[in-house]
Amino acid sequence: MQVSPDGPKASSVVLDAADHRILEALSRDARQSVTALAQSLHLSRAATYERISRLRAAGVLQGFTAVIDRRRAGQATAAYVFLTLKQDDWEVLRSGLADEPAVQHLALVGGQYDAVLLVRTSSVEELRRVIFERIQSLGCVESTQTALIFDDHAEHRYAVPGKP
Repeated sequence: MQVSPDGPKASSVVLDAADHRILEALSRDARQSVTALAQSLHLSRAATYERISRLRAAGVLQGFTAVIDRRRAGQATAAYVFLTLKQDDWEVLRSGLADEPAVQHLALVGGQYDAVLLVRTSSVEELRRVIFERIQSLGCVESTQTALIFDDHAEHRYAVPGKP
């Protein structure tokens, strides 16, 4: 792995095949030990540990998390909410929704809308409250359009570039 000369926060980090294999394996099971990971990838434990440390220091590997079945966890209602914002209000939107747990993902996008949110709640009534009372009440939001999600599938695995 080579880090850009601009430092670890730069947008470009060059990863080699072993780095990609480590990321793929960790995305499948982040709880496995470094020893087990090294054995499965045919690398030494020391080399694997060093690579993981470098991936973390470079900001490529930002943490380890659990994959949660949202429906079983009480968040059976989900929707994509598309937003049109007032000029240059992306940061206002981000800070305005930072403490809203129902907003699972927030992205600035190009095209017809300025931002898209993934909102997960326990009920349609709660979804309505989040959209009308939290999102639409922000001064930076000009309009919203909501697409209710009937069923979804999230792939949490890292895909190695160029690998079928």
